[in-house]
Amino acid sequence: MSGKNQPINGNDLARFSGPGTFMRLPEARDLAALDVAICGIPLDIGTSWRSGTRFGPKQVRSESAMIRPYHMGTGAAPFDSLQVADIGDLAINTFSLSDSIRIIAESYADILKHDLIPMAIGGDHSITLPILRAIAAKHGPVALVHVDAHADVNDEMFGEREAHGTVFRRAYEEGLIAADKTYQVGLRGTGYSADDFKEAAGWGFQQFPAQDLWGRSLSALGAEIRRDIGDRPTYVTYDIDSLDPAYAPGTGTPEIGGLTTPQAMELIRALRGVNIVGADLVEVSPPYDTTGNTALTGANLIYEMLCVLPGVNYR
Repeated sequence: MSGKNQPINGNDLARFSGPGTFMRLPEARDLAALDVAICGIPLDIGTSWRSGTRFGPKQVRSESAMIRPYHMGTGAAPFDSLQVADIGDLAINTFSLSDSIRIIAESYADILKHDLIPMAIGGDHSITLPILRAIAAKHGPVALVHVDAHADVNDEMFGEREAHGTVFRRAYEEGLIAADKTYQVGLRGTGYSADDFKEAAGWGFQQFPAQDLWGRSLSALGAEIRRDIGDRPTYVTYDIDSLDPAYAPGTGTPEIGGLTTPQAMELIRALRGVNIVGADLVEVSPPYDTTGNTALTGANLIYEMLCVLPGVNYR
């Protein structure tokens, strides 16, 4: 056992009790000693269809109590080598999306004064734009692995330029991401025009539609992305609606024909070795899945991402 923070053992304290932090890790206010900071961003005023993602961080944390520290499939032991803690939720303005975006960007700028990797639990996808603003201010334009049913490259939504469906157009326009190192995996569904995805492909975004991935392992795709990225600082953003609603119904904008949970895990595991400098898991809307399975899946995908961060030990 290392001297690092460890999740509370389920045999020492029942999983339905204890702190409400991610994996029942310690909560931290002093970020100086951390390698990874888990942060909740309970926002849903940037969504355009079904609300409820403001409850995502709390429910994902609750379901994460089931996760044990050692990855039996890959041998990853993240808590042996990384100091991980939950730093709580950002105090967003629940009445103002623009002010919340400002708060997120400024909060992340403070978090990133420390040499750590922030991992956010959303919240709708609008949280990723201010996060990328802070990430790019520290690391420059980053590679982006974007797993989602939607490209999120609208110019405006109801006249607003900042919402959950405009994130990656703004990120491209502001030079926060490297267009030729942006990978959008799982795109599908219907559109407003035949060119809804094509414009972003013209910018250089590499797109992998869900229908081209049906019945395939994503290990090879993940390895291809890893090789293409090289050592460039990389941000990973995982929208739970990338999964088929059969696996993750609790989300605001579900689309049929999505990825499976094994595919999601294969893709993340194949990113081992990528220089990941930040990540998020967004769009879990607990009111639309009373079983808790969507939040449980989200919690496990965060754990999978934690297991491929730089510096993780494998046994």
